[in-house]
This record gives sequence, C-alpha cells and structure tokens, in this order.
Amino acid sequence: PQEPGLGELLEEFSRTQYRAKDGSGTGGSKVERIEKRCLELFGRDYCFSVIPNTNGDICGHYPRHIVFLEYESSEKEKDTFESTVQVSKLQDLIHRSKMARCRGRFVCPVILFKGKHICRSATLAGWGELYGRSGYNYFFSGGADDAWADVEDVTEEDCALRSGDTHLFDKVRGYDIKLLRYLSVKYICDLMVENKKVKFGMNVTSSEKVDKAQRYADFTLLSIPYPGCEFFKEYKDRDYMAEGLIFNWKQDYVDAPLSIPDFLTHSLNIDWSQYQCWDLVQQTQNYLKLLLSLVNSDDDSGLLVHCISGWDRTPLFISLLRLSLWADGLIHTSLKPAEILYLTVAYDWFLFGHMLVDRLSKGEEIFFFCFNFLKHITSEEFSALKTQRRKSLPARDGGFTLEDICMLRRKDRGSTTSLGSDFSLVMENSPGATGSFTYEAVELVPAGAPTQAAWRKSHSSSPQSVLWNRPQPSEDRLPSHQGLVEARSSSSSSSNHSDNFFRMGSSPLEVPKPRLAALSDRETR
Repeated sequence: PQEPGLGELLEEFSRTQYRAKDGSGTGGSKVERIEKRCLELFGRDYCFSVIPNTNGDICGHYPRHIVFLEYESSEKEKDTFESTVQVSKLQDLIHRSKMARCRGRFVCPVILFKGKHICRSATLAGWGELYGRSGYNYFFSGGADDAWADVEDVTEEDCALRSGDTHLFDKVRGYDIKLLRYLSVKYICDLMVENKKVKFGMNVTSSEKVDKAQRYADFTLLSIPYPGCEFFKEYKDRDYMAEGLIFNWKQDYVDAPLSIPDFLTHSLNIDWSQYQCWDLVQQTQNYLKLLLSLVNSDDDSGLLVHCISGWDRTPLFISLLRLSLWADGLIHTSLKPAEILYLTVAYDWFLFGHMLVDRLSKGEEIFFFCFNFLKHITSEEFSALKTQRRKSLPARDGGFTLEDICMLRRKDRGSTTSLGSDFSLVMENSPGATGSFTYEAVELVPAGAPTQAAWRKSHSSSPQSVLWNRPQPSEDRLPSHQGLVEARSSSSSSSNHSDNFFRMGSSPLEVPKPRLAALSDRETR
C-alpha cells in the first residue's frame, strides 16, 4: 500500500532545504510529521535514544531528533549485540568534536548492522573555516554557513601562528578521533576527488588522508574519489542514462587518487587500476561492493562515509547501503517497501540537509540517480548474505506510487552555500507555475496499468532484492551512446544552469526495461 505522507514529504523536500532551527516555522507541522514518522519507523525494529538538536544547537542542518540506534529490538538480536555506548558520553563527544568537521557536520551514526555503526559526516574543517570571516565565532555560536568568505590566501601554519593558539587543531581533531573510536569506527571512506577543497583562493577543508600530523594513522583510510553533484548535470542532460558516462579525471582540481589497502580488495575481483575508465554505473557499483564488504567483514569495526559537506555523495551511498542491506532482510526487517523508501528519503536525504531545491534548479539530480540506480544492484553479487538463505515467504500485496512532487518556480538568487560551486540557485513553491517537476513512480514488479509504477517487495527462497520494471520507451527516445562518452564536468556549477529545468515530456524513470531472463533469488523479490 502507498505510504501515507510520502507525497507531503516530497512536496516539502522540493520546497525548501531542511533547517533544524526552522522546524517550528513555516511548514513546521509538516516537518514535525516527517520527524515523527521517522522515529516511528526506526522504532519498529530498534531500541534507540534520541540526541536532541533543538533549534540546530549542535548542527543547523542535522535532524532535530538525531537517532542513535542501540540494538535491534528482537530478543534474539538483543542477546547477540549489546550496545557499549553511553548516550550521555556520546553527546559530550559530539559537542566537543563538532568543530573538527566542515559546517559542524560531525560524525553521526545512522545505520546499525551486526552491532556495527555505519556513520556519516562532512570532511575535516581546514584553517580557512576555523579562522575565516567570523569562522571562530561560527563554530561556537552556530552562525552563518559560509564562514570563510573573503579571507586571505594563507597557509595553515600562518593561521596557527596568528591565532596565538597552536593547539586548537590538535584539540578539535583529537575530539573527532575520540568520537570515532568511541563508535568503534575503523574504516574511513573519503569520496572527495580533491585532497583539500579550495575556495576563495585558500584551503577551506581538508581530509584525513592529508592530515600533516598523521592523527588518523590508526584508522584504515580509503580514498574512493567520486564525482560531486555538478557531474550529475551531465547525467540529466543525457536523458538520465548513466551507462557510458565517465567523469573527467584530468581536471586541475582533481588530485586525490583512488587508494585502498590491498588486504581489502582481494575478495572483490575488481581491477581497481581501471577506476578512471569506469562509467558512472560501474563506479557506483564497485564502490558499493567495497562498502558492503567492509560492513560485512568478520570484525566488529564501524564505518564512516563522507564527502565534502556530506549532503550529496554521502547520502547517496548511505541510502544505497540502507536499501541494499534491507533488501537482504538484514536491517529494518519489519519495514515494507514504501516504508523503507520513506525512511531513507526523509532521514538520509531531507533531514540531513540535502539541498534538493538548489540541485534541481541546476539539473544536478544526484537524488534521482540514487533511486534510478537500484536496477543496477539487483544481482546476488550485491548481497551481504554469505551462506545463510532466507526462507521462502509469500509475496506481499500492493505497491505504491510516488506522487508528483509539486509545482515549482525557478528563482535566480546567488549564494555561496555550495562548496562545489560559485553560487546556488534557490527555488520556491509556486502553485501558479506553468511547468511541473514529476517523479513518476518507481516500479519494481509490474503493478497494474503500464503507465503506473510501483515498488513492491516480495520474498523468495533467499536474499531479497529489488527489481525495476518500466515500459520500454520508443526507440527514438533512447539516446545513442555507442562507446563510452567522457563527460567534461567543471568544478564550478555556475555554468551548469539549466534553462530547461521543467521536464516537459521525457520522464527520468522512462528507462529501458532490464533483462528478465534467468532471474536470481535477489532479483525475484
């Protein structure tokens, strides 16, 4: 059955970026319903504590009710994994460590799997953020997002000397490390394509892999560079065809090579040396396989995934991890398809600050790519199940339809909220708009009329899986892509403004029907 409130969630998401401090303002009742629904869905399978972030006191674009999952609520799992984390100590470490990361987006646990915490965050803050215009006050009083505008081009060492506090860097990153250790995080996966983010002529963020003092040497660092949201303008311009779309790794600002310890790659049978030749589908598939292998290892180590700000690439992989583990019946086991969809859209994307309005206005549709990509991870090779097999269960009835988001109007207002661009475009709800942005439904099993899409979860003799099924579009609508196309993605998305924002005809979900021959257990779900 259709998830009640899904349409309202998408409408609110497409209207404005979530801000914790605005929760009780315009649209506050809608946001409160979304927050309450997320807590209800988490509570179906987990015992959890809530870390209050009222008015964005900890982070302005993290949920007002940050969920800390302690253990699965079933008696079997409760006896298997016992939480070793004291929530009061966790809160203290969060407050002390938030200065260490970009925009105060601290390390936050969001998925619990086999007693391990899968976490998300932004990358490390650099001196530009700490000591830029009002930067120091920003971190202590929760001020404006862009604390580093109009600052001099100075080195970290210069800043340290001028500040008179050479120990601040050690202090804030020291608390960040304590938080990581307290959550038993061992693996840190960095999605940045650069070692340090440069803005206004200086380094405004850094990353663990280039920390000069080697403070993060005790962690297993994985540099898995992945294109930023600007690249997904190319995806939209190719009629939402990710096959054959290759990132341009030769751009000047791209200086972070892929780096994965050898002992983590042996079992995956992937030629990592060819990563610059992979298209967007292959790259996302291989990175997801890597993340799944990390969380499914035999040790009890947790995982951190981050990009720069942690609200584009990070939710993409957090959402894919959550959906893939759910598809195997390993997490959120009581949730139906519409419910897990609601949870990941609301919590992983909306409440953690993804700027859907801004991204849509520029055609940077990484949010849509996430769900359109599910058809590429239906096979058993993406299953986290090793030897055990789920018993055959009857197929569930019903599906759901993703409703049209809402009428939108484009407004060209510049800002510097995006670290990956020179300006951002803001859109607002306009019932009188002449165009409309439509998310047609996601279909995973045929459900009635051919034009209606539905996502249905059924169970078969083993790992569950997601199966996409759309009516085959006419041949003249499919873009020609013989060979691989290398897309040139600029580091600045200011040139990526789309004058054809409203989709008038082609729907992003009108994609070729997958081959249905010889379906695996995971695919038949």
